[in-house]
Amino acid sequence: MIKIERKETEKTKQAIADLQKASENESSYNIESVNQALKEIFHGKCYICENKAVTSYQIEHLVPHRGDKTLKYDWKNLFWSCAHCNNIKSDKYEPILDCTKEPVEKMIAFRKRGYFGTDEKLEFTSVGEEREDVKNTIALLEAAYYGTTPQKKIEAQIIRKTLRQNLSNFKEYVREYQETEDKEEKEDIGYLLKKELRDSAAFAAFKRWLIWDNEMFSEIEQFIPEN
Repeated sequence: MIKIERKETEKTKQAIADLQKASENESSYNIESVNQALKEIFHGKCYICENKAVTSYQIEHLVPHRGDKTLKYDWKNLFWSCAHCNNIKSDKYEPILDCTKEPVEKMIAFRKRGYFGTDEKLEFTSVGEEREDVKNTIALLEAAYYGTTPQKKIEAQIIRKTLRQNLSNFKEYVREYQETEDKEEKEDIGYLLKKELRDSAAFAAFKRWLIWDNEMFSEIEQFIPEN
């Protein structure tokens, strides 16, 4: 989970207008324009687990609406989530950080410890103030990445495998960037690193913390966008 800018685009304008009509008619908010706008805003990845290799997406209410009409149709309360994370979150974690307003990856550290075949573990720790929404977000992340039921544990295992593969490829780019002495090749790899660290990248929070945690990678921090 990282901070995502809720940009105003033609798709979002259409979604907001359609939500207003849906609210007036008390019809479904789950319509084409809203789905397309959310997919665009959240870069086609789940806002909770940051997985992009997902086959089932859903519209998620950050604050559970529980029948409240305003919350149900509020564009700023609608988020793009994978079915796995949406089902886990439901209305069980409240309040959590709003990633369109708060720099989540600077408030929570995202780390993967160990290696495949060893005691591999994902760690989410608070950075700074121990707020209730931070604690709840950490609890949600742990549930999303490890599962809460036998079925969800299997789904979470697949997400962790995808994360492991993403981080492995990213680490290889980092190694190549540091080892190459060819200027053009370094620029090309730098472009790849920048792409892997931008907001639209899968598992960007873990990749950024991999850089922030290692002084030897300080020259790569330049590729992390400012939020």
